[in-house]
Amino acid sequence: MKSIKQGRGPSMMSGIVGLFMIAFGVFWTVLAAQAGGIFALFGILWTGIAVVITVYNFKNATNKNRYSVYDITDGNEEPDPLNQQFGEPQPQAQQRTGADSRFCPYCGTPVAGDFAYCNSCGKKLP
Repeated sequence: MKSIKQGRGPSMMSGIVGLFMIAFGVFWTVLAAQAGGIFALFGILWTGIAVVITVYNFKNATNKNRYSVYDITDGNEEPDPLNQQFGEPQPQAQQRTGADSRFCPYCGTPVAGDFAYCNSCGKKLP
């Protein structure tokens, strides 16, 4: 089963932007605290949210199984972390049998019975 995953590049870039958000939050909080206003609370809130977002994005960029919305991956290559977290069974690759031996179990493209690899997705047929 195919699923959509975010690329590691966008997560890493978002993590780097998060570092700038943290720096801005600290700068804002220091200036607002010196001015003696309630705006320092906004800086603390901003910095806290920036830390959470930054940690999430760096973890997503370096983790083997990442949450994502950009890359299309096969379930055998990279399982869905939400399925693992909530205990749903992992999708299994379909086996070639008599009825569906004319179709690739990964992408559904018709293939000849004597092909070892799919002519569309290039995966080895079971």
